[in-house]
Amino acid sequence: MRTKNEEPAPSRLTSVLASKLAALALAGLGREWPHSYQHLAAGPGEIQAPRRLHPAFFGCLDWHSSVHGHWTIARLLRLFPALPQAGQIRAVLDEHLTVGNLAAELAYFRASGRGSFERPYGWGWLLALAGELRLARNPSGRRWRRAIRPLEDFIAKGFPRYLSRLPYPVRTGVHSNTAFSLTLALNYARLARRPALAAAIIARSLDFYVADSGAPLEYEPGGEDFLSPALAEADLMARVLSGAKYREWLGRFVPGLAGGRACALLTPARLHDRHDPKQVHLDGLNLSRAWALQGLANALPTNKRLPKAAERHAQAGLARVASGDYAGEHWLATFALYMFTNGGKGTRR
Repeated sequence: MRTKNEEPAPSRLTSVLASKLAALALAGLGREWPHSYQHLAAGPGEIQAPRRLHPAFFGCLDWHSSVHGHWTIARLLRLFPALPQAGQIRAVLDEHLTVGNLAAELAYFRASGRGSFERPYGWGWLLALAGELRLARNPSGRRWRRAIRPLEDFIAKGFPRYLSRLPYPVRTGVHSNTAFSLTLALNYARLARRPALAAAIIARSLDFYVADSGAPLEYEPGGEDFLSPALAEADLMARVLSGAKYREWLGRFVPGLAGGRACALLTPARLHDRHDPKQVHLDGLNLSRAWALQGLANALPTNKRLPKAAERHAQAGLARVASGDYAGEHWLATFALYMFTNGGKGTRR
């Protein structure tokens, strides 16, 4: 519910909102500290500042947030080339996405013991960024694409190997969630025309999820979720199955929701402390639920609860993207932009 002085959240991505999202992302991308390390050090000499370890992706508190922060500004520049921040966006991408910087990022991945670094969430977002750069229409886009290509290829080739060794999907509401990362990677594979990667993702998605039924919706949300395990899976399967097959699967997987009955998943999540970096995940959950619920609404057009629930979640999430606290502001702009530009749509079959 909005407070008395709180403006209603926008229902579409306007140039004004795009500028606000760009400002949030840019503020994080240039901020090295504080930094949350996910760093395996083999000795004291490897304890270094973020910018030394990750010359391309050192800001935004952690590596994956920096990667999707770059995705955010690259997509906003493509969609709104006349943004007030357009020059600043190009300068940041020119500074960060150089051949040398991306070579250092690739060397980090190739170092001993780092095979699981940022897997799968950061991997998915790196491919999303690479895919977005393939769409860049500005003259610098070719240079950025060329710089990121070796790291892009490394991750794209690593995903099938990872999936072939993964015995079970990870069904959680945070970074390790398998379904959401596969959604990002599958969207990329289709955009980049990498059929082998797409085929591997589709095959393992069917192995993991096609027999699922009766998702325990009453157990959601968890107190630190920024993804709904059930809805992330449904969103992925909308890209793997099509038409009647998807609706049949959905009827088994979330029978009450697909049947139009009310459930807790249709009510936006609430939280008590936005200064808590884990609890603020729930603001992102509202945004990710919004895009997934809209996807379900598109697949089930006679279900009148779903689009209304998607709108409630979007309003709740958008109202808190700029909270004034870095715990949320370093990443929520990405989820807002993904909701507007991928939610309920994506790269479907």
